Amino acid sequence: MREQLLAAEKVTAIAWRDGALHLLDQRVLPFEESWRSYHTAADVAEAIRRMVVRGAPAIGIAAAYAVVLAVRARLAAGGDWRAALQEDFALLAATRPTAVNLFWALNRMRDRLDRLKERDDPLAVMEAEAVGIHQSDREANLTMAQLGVELIRKHQGNLQNLLTHCNAGALATGGFGTALGVIRAAHLEGLVGRVYADETRPWLQGSRLTAWELATDGIPVTVSADSAAAHLMKTRGITWVIVGADRIAANGDVANKIGTYQLAVNAMHHGVRFMVVAPSSTIDMAMEHGDDIVLEERDASELLELGGQRMAGGVEAFNPVFDVTPADLIDFIVTEKGVIDRPDAAKMAQLMCRKRLH
Repeated sequence: MREQLLAAEKVTAIAWRDGALHLLDQRVLPFEESWRSYHTAADVAEAIRRMVVRGAPAIGIAAAYAVVLAVRARLAAGGDWRAALQEDFALLAATRPTAVNLFWALNRMRDRLDRLKERDDPLAVMEAEAVGIHQSDREANLTMAQLGVELIRKHQGNLQNLLTHCNAGALATGGFGTALGVIRAAHLEGLVGRVYADETRPWLQGSRLTAWELATDGIPVTVSADSAAAHLMKTRGITWVIVGADRIAANGDVANKIGTYQLAVNAMHHGVRFMVVAPSSTIDMAMEHGDDIVLEERDASELLELGGQRMAGGVEAFNPVFDVTPADLIDFIVTEKGVIDRPDAAKMAQLMCRKRLH
């Protein structure tokens, strides 16, 4: 199946070439496919903050390349470049608080920096590390796609309708996608009747990004309002909810795009299976449970303005970007290391002890 998946890949959002980071601007999709080039760590940090790039794995990859840009600039400036580089690490770490892949990637780059030998070319070594992070994420997605489609085939192998939330596709990762990777693989196996994509307010990642990705791949997709999910499960024969994750706690609680929690509650009520697909870099074993996860809140204008026009005066808005789905509402967590059925702390610890899939 791996060869089929590779042949089907059509969407990419991150490219490293000619010593610069190139990002597909996700704020203007699907109306415009605009690539932006970045040459400094500060500019990449701003791109992350302003959601030019989004999705936990993609944010981590972008941050890794930003470190390479920072190393080049600090080396050119002379002096104690290693000490100066700490300012760049701090700047990148402060961009978005919830997605753990950001901190995982920065820690991996910092660790490689600490292991530099005197004979090493710092820029070449750090660039190779960032490229490795990018490539390994894409490989993990391909593995997860195969594991996820095996679950779908095993539990209900006939043509079925799937529901997804936000965007966990190639746009949010190093390539192919997590949740959408599984959906793409299921489509290739002839298992998908239709995908229902929540529009995912207020940034509309579902209607703008997920629908665009699936339509590009020729996968039947229907966009629906977030508030229609329970009705869909009741009336449209939904068999699986498949989502990504921004951080998974040690007990299996999952932080993902706001609205995921209510999907899990509705799925349990309607007997719909709930699958979370995320690389092991999304798992934070230092976070005991989901209540400890810092959940980002964004500006009220995202809810109270439409087309730059204020819709209501004298009111406040509550605009959390993420919520936490308790582990006991999740049927499966799929990672490149393997699959956890009904996650709990013991199963999570056992998974993270593995060096590879077995």
